[in-house]
Amino acid sequence: MAGQREREVIVEMTVNGSACRRVVPARTLLVHFLRDELRLTGTHVGCDTTQCGACTVDMGGVAVKSCTILAAQANGQEITTIEGLADGPIQRAFWAEHGLQCGYCTPGMVMAVRQLLADNPDPTETDVRDGLAGNLCRCTGYQNIVAAVLAAAAET
Repeated sequence: MAGQREREVIVEMTVNGSACRRVVPARTLLVHFLRDELRLTGTHVGCDTTQCGACTVDMGGVAVKSCTILAAQANGQEITTIEGLADGPIQRAFWAEHGLQCGYCTPGMVMAVRQLLADNPDPTETDVRDGLAGNLCRCTGYQNIVAAVLAAAAET
């Protein structure tokens, strides 16, 4: 209907330790909220269908794909994005083991690995491959990614 305004909602959450409050269209996805409203562009948009994992963030202690969560659903939540992580063992292992090529998947991979290691601090190679099945690397750098995860697990 021409001229009809889109419904808006107030969204309040803590992102990387900072409280934020915005008024956004009700249909705003969390990934777009983070990128467009908060300018946290480390969270990538890859597929908008949860298949690639480039948009993975931590919401309330759980790795989630932010491309299929409405910002309104994250209201009141604690969100951690790649920008909220310090240079930790996962990032160092990705660097040391050449676990990235173009870097597009890396933020989502790091966030997924963070969850994987929280759930299983001593994974096998099979555990790592299974745990990262929902995150795609377009450059097919999986061998080095797996090596990076195992190195990070050994360090922690």
